[in-house]
Amino acid sequence: MNRKRLGVLGALTAAALAVTVAVVPGAHAANEIVIWADETRGPHLTSVFAAKGDWVPGYTIKVVTFSSYDALGAAFDKTSGTTGPDILVAGNDWVVASAKSGKLAPVTLTAGQKSHFTPSQFYDLSYQGKLYGIPVDINNVSMIYNTKLVKTAPTSFGDMVNFYKANKTALGLKAGLCISGGGMAWGGLSVFSALGANPYQMYNGRPNYHYTFDPAVFASNVKTYLLDANGKSNGFYPATDTGCMDNFLAGTVPYSVIGNWHWKTFVDKGFAMNLMPVPGAKAGTYGQMFGSVSGAFLTAYAEKHGVAVGAKSLLVNFFASTAGQVAYEALEGRPPAEKGAQSSPLVSDAQKGFGQAAGLSSMPQIGAFLGNNSGGANYWDSSGAYWTAVLVNGKDPLVEAKKLSKMWAKNVAAGKGDL
Repeated sequence: MNRKRLGVLGALTAAALAVTVAVVPGAHAANEIVIWADETRGPHLTSVFAAKGDWVPGYTIKVVTFSSYDALGAAFDKTSGTTGPDILVAGNDWVVASAKSGKLAPVTLTAGQKSHFTPSQFYDLSYQGKLYGIPVDINNVSMIYNTKLVKTAPTSFGDMVNFYKANKTALGLKAGLCISGGGMAWGGLSVFSALGANPYQMYNGRPNYHYTFDPAVFASNVKTYLLDANGKSNGFYPATDTGCMDNFLAGTVPYSVIGNWHWKTFVDKGFAMNLMPVPGAKAGTYGQMFGSVSGAFLTAYAEKHGVAVGAKSLLVNFFASTAGQVAYEALEGRPPAEKGAQSSPLVSDAQKGFGQAAGLSSMPQIGAFLGNNSGGANYWDSSGAYWTAVLVNGKDPLVEAKKLSKMWAKNVAAGKGDL
């Protein structure tokens, strides 16, 4: 997820495990593999390693847990010399900068090991043709609908809009579709895409560097589905995610995009996990979502600490294995990236549902494009600004779409050198 906003001897013992909230840990012990993770992944990894201690014989493991994802990133940014971890568990959008700076080390997998994952997942964790980590879990969103309001799954974007318009007054609806997870830029990509706009396009597993979305088609869909006869918002899609989750849980919004990190909140409130991508303007099509992966990365510090062999073994034996991902995701609750874990009966239906939704309509999150300001603004800022301009300030959707298409095309052209 966007950071602005994812054979040797001996025995591994639970006594060797440690969880701390730290800024930068001290010196490494002999044969100790140090893993850095955020506030949820760290404790879960520790629990898994405490329950099963033979993933890498001959090494102990120390899991250092940071207070937040941002705190983890800030600490890793400051690492130098021997102060860093041996394995970093983080989002794919850290790869480019960390590989360029020399803080990550390449990982080599056999064809058999690679077959446990999809090629796009490796693309997410690669820089200039080299792989730097193991795909651990899928970061994505999906749409659910309130079965107390909506009896059948929508087949098109228009189905949802028609339901909203027909029932807005009778059901006291505050919106038709809103973003409960991931924010308007990351989580809201599905709506942009469903209506005809993507920040870039993939072709045969690679970016299409010459792609620009058609502003006329996108603007026409915005007018048809999101604006009234006077060119003002019809209320179906709010320009902000503020209050969305509360409104959906309260039954005043029939459709919502949720994140795979908080699905248990909806289950606990009695909502069915009828997960699906946001339907497209054309029946039978879907808007694309960011289907990136978090990874377990080998760092350059492992070699300096003398534990590179053990760290590589842990990446393969635990992070790249069905058993390892099943054990970990049973606690973390995200969709596992490894194919065997995805089909395991020990993985929840919700986790499988998010994985299936990603399989239908996901696209890799390419930080070199999304964070690029060459067109005037990056994707993260410009996407939300579009909805504010059109749905709040009443600006012409076509004029604003032309600006957006031109901007994103320049960002892709400028960012391709970092791939």
